[in-house]
Amino acid sequence: MSADRIFIFIGAILGFLGVALGAFGAHFLKSRLSPEMLAVFETGVKYHLIHALALLITAWIAAQYPYPLIRLSGWLFFAGVLIFSASLYLLATTGVKAWGAVTPIGGLLLLAGWLSLAIGIAKG
Repeated sequence: MSADRIFIFIGAILGFLGVALGAFGAHFLKSRLSPEMLAVFETGVKYHLIHALALLITAWIAAQYPYPLIRLSGWLFFAGVLIFSASLYLLATTGVKAWGAVTPIGGLLLLAGWLSLAIGIAKG
């Protein structure tokens, strides 16, 4: 399977999960979490959904310009969502503060994804 098809598949699954988790937070967690922890969960959902869309856009770009750095950006977006958003979901739902220490790693991966995409297009 080509990188663009893989990224479309992953982006679609991430989009589905982002909407499902957003609904879960709004309907189930709203009455069970403090406002602060609900905001943490919602931040995870926001970045999750933004980067699901970024991955779909990266799939389109990768189909037009199949450069290595563009493919790398897709994988960085995927890994970033997994680590950034998942750590926020876990922090909010478990209250284990150690998950907050993991979040910046995911954030750095998301930033690296955007930088990789920019450099890939510029150098391509």
